Amino acid sequence: MTIRIALDAMGGDRAPLPEIVGAVEAYRRFGVHTILVGDEAKLQRELVRLKVEDGVSIVHAEEVVTMDDPPMTPIRKKRRSSLRIAGELVKSGEAQGLVSAGNTGAVMATAKLVIGGIEVVERPALAVWIPHPKGASLILDVGANSDCKASHLHQFAIMGSIFASQVTGIEHPRVALLSIGEEDIKGNDLTKEVFKLLQQSDINFTGNVEGHGIFAGEADVIVTDGFTGNVVLKTGESVYEYMSQALRAGFAKSLRTKMGYVLSKPVFTELKAKMDYAEYGGALLLGVKAVTIICHGRSQPKAIMNALRLARDFCVAGLNQRIVDQIHSRMRETTNGNGKHSIAN
Repeated sequence: MTIRIALDAMGGDRAPLPEIVGAVEAYRRFGVHTILVGDEAKLQRELVRLKVEDGVSIVHAEEVVTMDDPPMTPIRKKRRSSLRIAGELVKSGEAQGLVSAGNTGAVMATAKLVIGGIEVVERPALAVWIPHPKGASLILDVGANSDCKASHLHQFAIMGSIFASQVTGIEHPRVALLSIGEEDIKGNDLTKEVFKLLQQSDINFTGNVEGHGIFAGEADVIVTDGFTGNVVLKTGESVYEYMSQALRAGFAKSLRTKMGYVLSKPVFTELKAKMDYAEYGGALLLGVKAVTIICHGRSQPKAIMNALRLARDFCVAGLNQRIVDQIHSRMRETTNGNGKHSIAN
């Protein structure tokens, strides 16, 4: 069966051109088949200009969910939006994964309510890899949930542990809780409550980790709420961008520094491959029934291309289904006050 990825072609800040070019490159370089969802006339015009004949198809959508729209817009109002229709393509099986550079809250709502959330997971979480000298650490949540309960972070830890294990092959990934101190008494009420839950769980919980530990490789999985995680992610990206600009300016000062750049170029190329978000494509939404990747709103074609490749690779490997199966195998049915399921400690 050919894997097809539904791409919200109207979601990004500069849509639809980066989405179209990214989809075309994903097919030409990696053989990824993409369904572009959006204004058919605009999309077809660009495909003709780019002389594209294979690897992409179009599904028309007359509405667009903007960055200013409330998260529930594709569910309650814009039901003919490119995002909503892309989600329905995944739900129906016409596509096996969803990629969007659109409104994060709206993508999360679409994934959970249209594609479907995993029944035992209260909140999906966005997960990204943060590079460090020893490799990379998975951090979640980085923006899907600004306000969290302790039970949400407990579930993030379990999903992150399962995902990291599947991707890295580490049987028991080290899981840490992001806080303002390593001691268990440090942090706010939320982190203190989460600390106790994680201590009692069967994951490899190593305790709290401070901000500097993220980039030092002190844990394989780092858990936090979406507000804090998003600040960490955006701060890291801005530091990388500032350092890149500063280095370019410094190397351009004289012939001597330009020669130094030529000699150092392999090092900076390797650093760019580790730090540039475009190399990773986007963040994976864990806790939903199909592969869903959310990209930066300002994503350029390279980021879209890599997100589509990543989505296709996850689908081929059956990674999302393995996560779903493991979550179910690690939960027990308990009856609490409202009769819901809960993940086992």
